[in-house]
Amino acid sequence: MKNAKGKGAVKVSKEALKPVDDRKVGKRKAPSKPDKGSAPKAKKEKKAKKDPNKPKRPPSAFFVFLEEFRQTFKAENPNVKAVSAVGKAGGEKWKSLSSAEKAPYEAKAAKRKAEYEKLMKAYDKKQASSADDDESDKSKSEVNDEDDEASAEDHQEEEEEEDDEDEEDEDDD
Repeated sequence: MKNAKGKGAVKVSKEALKPVDDRKVGKRKAPSKPDKGSAPKAKKEKKAKKDPNKPKRPPSAFFVFLEEFRQTFKAENPNVKAVSAVGKAGGEKWKSLSSAEKAPYEAKAAKRKAEYEKLMKAYDKKQASSADDDESDKSKSEVNDEDDEASAEDHQEEEEEEDDEDEEDEDDD
C-alpha cells in the first residue's frame, strides 16, 4: 500500500470543513473575551507615590553583618566580581556563626531600629500636621467666598421656588 501523501490522497467533503457547532458535539468552549476596543477598560488603581522624605527601614542583623563581610570577602577574593557569589558566601558564613558571634550584629541592628522608630514617630507627626495644613491652605477669604457662593445659589433657588408657587396661585384664581 502507498502512503496517503500527496494531492489526491484524502478527499475531504465540504461539510467536514464547516465549523462544528460545539453544543452538538458536547465540547466545552472557553468564554469569549470581549474585544479590546468595544468594552471600556477598567481603571487600574494607582499606587500611592512613595514619599522621598520617609525614613528608610533599618537593615536586619544579617545585612549589618554583610556590610563588614563584603569588605573582607573582596579583600580575600579580588577577582570575584559577582554579587551573588558574595551573597552566597555571606549566607553560608552567617549560618555557621554561633549566637554569641551574631550578638554584636544584632545589637547594631537593634540600635538602628530604635533610631528608625524615633525618625518614624517624627515623620508621622509631621504628616499628621501637614494633613491639617492642607485644609487651611486656602485663605479665609477664599473659604468665605465659597460659602457666599453656596449661600447665594441656595437663596436663588429658594426665590425661584417661591416665584413658581406664586405663578401657580395666580393660575388657580
